[in-house]
This record gives sequence, C-alpha cells and structure tokens, in this order.
Amino acid sequence: MDSGRTEFGSYTASMQPVSIVVTVLNEAEEIGRVVLSLLGQEPPAAEMIVVDGGSTDGTWEQLEALAAKDARLKPIRDETCSLKFSAGPVSRGRNVAIRAARSGIIACADAGCTYAADWLRNLTAPIVAGAAEYALGGSCLDTSGLGASGCTVWDVASAPFFSIRLSPTEPTKSCTARSMAFTKALWKRIGGFPEDVLVGEDTLFDLAARRQTKPAFINNAKAHYRPGNSFRTASHQLARYAFSDGQAGVRWSRMFRNAARCVLDVLALVSLPWTRVPLLVILALESWYAFHRDWRHLGRFGVKAVPARFVFSVAVPWVVAVNHVWGRFSKKPLTNWQNAANKG
Repeated sequence: MDSGRTEFGSYTASMQPVSIVVTVLNEAEEIGRVVLSLLGQEPPAAEMIVVDGGSTDGTWEQLEALAAKDARLKPIRDETCSLKFSAGPVSRGRNVAIRAARSGIIACADAGCTYAADWLRNLTAPIVAGAAEYALGGSCLDTSGLGASGCTVWDVASAPFFSIRLSPTEPTKSCTARSMAFTKALWKRIGGFPEDVLVGEDTLFDLAARRQTKPAFINNAKAHYRPGNSFRTASHQLARYAFSDGQAGVRWSRMFRNAARCVLDVLALVSLPWTRVPLLVILALESWYAFHRDWRHLGRFGVKAVPARFVFSVAVPWVVAVNHVWGRFSKKPLTNWQNAANKG
C-alpha cells in the first residue's frame, strides 16, 4: 500500500502539515490542560500557534515555559488582540495566528476545552483527502464528573441550547470554533474572521464559509467542554449570543421562532380563566423542546437534570427574543471577563 494514501473517514496516512491555532487572554487555570492535549495529538500537528492578547495572570509565562519544552508550540504575544485595541479580539487573534501559520490546513481550538488524541486526525481527514475545504466537529460536555470537579447540573440543562452534546458520539452540525478546520485558501477567500464582533464570530465565519463551500460534519472530533455554569451564567451567555446576533443582523429565523413561543405562552396564560387546554398544549410543546434532542443521554446525569432542563428550556425563548431585539437597536459594546481582568 502507498504510504502516502489517505481515505476519507478512515485516515491511514501520516498527517499532512496542519497548524492548530488558539487565542488566549488570562487563561492561566486552563492553558496547561489544553496545550498538553493538543500537543498530544496522534499524528501530531506540524505546529501549534497560540496568540496571547496580553495576559496579566501568568498565562504568557506558562506558554513560554511550555514552548521551551516543545518546539511545535509557537506562542505569539500581541496586545492588539484585546478589547483595548480591537472590537473583535478573538477574531483578530485567530487571524494573527493563521497569517503566521506555515500549513495549508488550519484547525481551530479553544482554551476552555480539552481534546482526545485522535481529534485532529478525525477533524481534518476530509480536508486532507481533498473531499472538503471546511470541517466542523462540534463540542460535547466534559463529563468526567459532576459538581466541583466536573460539569454542573446547569451545564447539562443548558447544553443543547448552545449546541453542546451530552455524548461525544452524538451527531452534530454545530459551527463552533472550538472544533473547526479549513484550508488557509478558504480563510483568505472569506477575508478571515470578522474583527468587528466580540461574540458569535464563528457563526459569521460559518455563514461566509457556507456561501463558498459545503462543510463536512465530523461526529468523532468534538471538543470536550466544561463551562461550569449556574442558571444565571448560562442565561447570561445565551443573552450575549442573542444580543450579538441582533447587532450583526443575523439568525432572524431563530429570533422569530422564539418570539412565537413567547406569544403562545402568554396566550395560554391569558386563556386560563376560560380553559386549561392551551396551557396543557404549551406544557407538552415545552417538554418536547426541552428533551427531544438528547433525552436518551439525559438520565445518566441524575434526577435533578430533568427539572433543570425544563426550567432552562422555558426561559430560552424569552432570553433569546428580548436580547436579539435589544441588540438590533443597541450600540452598546460587549465585553468579557478576560478583558475586564486586563483593564488598568
């Protein structure tokens, strides 16, 4: 057999040069974990470029120490990749990393995740084989434990509304940049990641990419993610995404679907003095929305996950519709905790 042969879906060749890119800012608690999981890929990436937007918590020092032990790790410190200098620091950081990359294939990863040893091989297989220019792996919960050492009940409750799967084998069509690969040529045609938005930049990149090519969806290349959410933080993150969608003027169909659910909820409550039938119908519909995506996997997370999922699902349409509309008419810039920690 030719040693240079590749097969889509069954990767058998030595890895073609692939550059992994990551952006970080004040990620001292996570950076070691993600770097080691990405440097441990089999076959290995040609290089891993990490752009630091000016961390002040020891992240940069950790990157320098790790780079001294492995020449494939190439940290870049660029303080313009922060909200002090850019409206879209995450996008800017990715674009800086991709410009510096030597490889023709780029794989995006996220500092808040870890990756199985075959993640890169599986994610880039269709691109290496010439069957695609763009591939999406999605993300799943890191379910190594519940409570302080693992994912929370609200991580489980909110997961499907962030396109996060409960199992690494579940099919996904999520466009998250936690697990995304593409050719450098496609990135150039698109014009890179949009540097004018803080949140939802991967959605905008995905929309532009799909106008150019059809993505390959890879079921066994998920980023393992542990958000550590409470009800409040999950709702806040959902609001930020909806607000950003409104500012960008995208995903209007999602807003209208959720607004329609809000209207139906109100009508059902208003009709209670005369009949309970509309409320019973709404409860049935809300149960379907809450559980139809991943009910087969939800039970293993315990009894508390079921009511938590229902409560969060009922809140979703209100959070999405209100914040999408608010974002459409607001000029208020978004921020995040990493950049807030860098102020001053």
